[in-house]
Amino acid sequence: MKLSLKVKTPHRNRAAGATLAASAMLAVAAVAAVAAVAAAVAAPAATPPDGAPSTPVPVKVMVVNMFSLEAAPWLDALKPQREFRVPGMPRDYPLVRCNDAAVCELTTGMGHANAAATLMALIYSGWFDLHRTYFLIAGIAGIDPAHGGIGAATWARYAIDMGIAHEIDARELPAGWQDGYFGVLTDAPDVKPPLEYRSEVYRLNEALLQRALTLSAHAALEDSPDARAYRQHYPSAPANGPPQVLQCDTITDDAWWAGARLGEHASRWTRLLTDGAGDFCSSQQEDNATLTALTRGAQSGLLDFQRIAVLRTASDFDRPYPHQSTLDSLRDQRVLAGALRISTDNLVRAGMPLVDAIVQDWDHWQDGVPAAMP
Repeated sequence: MKLSLKVKTPHRNRAAGATLAASAMLAVAAVAAVAAVAAAVAAPAATPPDGAPSTPVPVKVMVVNMFSLEAAPWLDALKPQREFRVPGMPRDYPLVRCNDAAVCELTTGMGHANAAATLMALIYSGWFDLHRTYFLIAGIAGIDPAHGGIGAATWARYAIDMGIAHEIDARELPAGWQDGYFGVLTDAPDVKPPLEYRSEVYRLNEALLQRALTLSAHAALEDSPDARAYRQHYPSAPANGPPQVLQCDTITDDAWWAGARLGEHASRWTRLLTDGAGDFCSSQQEDNATLTALTRGAQSGLLDFQRIAVLRTASDFDRPYPHQSTLDSLRDQRVLAGALRISTDNLVRAGMPLVDAIVQDWDHWQDGVPAAMP
């Protein structure tokens, strides 16, 4: 630039030189812009993740399990033909599997955090059309012996989160308190909290609940010799009887609690948060988290919250039999191989009648739970 000023335009003033410099800079910028456009044109367009369907996959029923042993009997029964590796799914369970009848299965991973994160990944992936989907949450749980025994299948009306609470160490209880748990923003165990978390209690669709109960009422639930023998330690029915289908409600808590006093607290907590309408029987880790994610999906217009059913089968008792310690109860039940097998198998035995009814009579179910049995 300096050389051209000296040779070609020795008599130009400073303004003319500045003009020439500015013109050159504009020319360079123009060349750079053209190069950027060319590079953008040459670059490949953004592509969806590997395995993404070209259009959302319609789903009639989505079975939600929490770990591999719950999922195994469902995968055997459903025989899925398609697999989708959905972004955001857990590392251990990255696939949503679907069969040709539009029934799919996913496994969330155990506990509140995994359940919520996995369902959010599914809902907002855009890979599935969930607007008419029925969700069957199907997992194992502990059971109150006053309601049933190992192998029983329970359908929930209410899911109640027992983990959202104040806690005082049991060694420091105020006089007259039965345990150290009480509602957030309250100061006594018998005061109902304001439910400001919006996830403490969920009530499920009564029509779907009743249909599930009716369809599974005569299901041939599986039993095992070791579970049968263990149940006999309990002195009365239904704890010592064969597995059966029943309706009672479920408590969610990430803690694997056990013992009569905590069981009694779960019953009181259920009655308190449901204004006396709930009837506690099963304890598990995930359902309120799963239902919270599904609530968000419903609020986004992506699914229908009235199409959710919760099935929990009993893999163990939540408290010991007479003269047994709580710790021995945990240890003794942990070695009951048959208990885990029959509880996971009974998820399919009790849940499949509902799945089959929906799929086989989709014309009546697609717009909501039918008013009457077809």
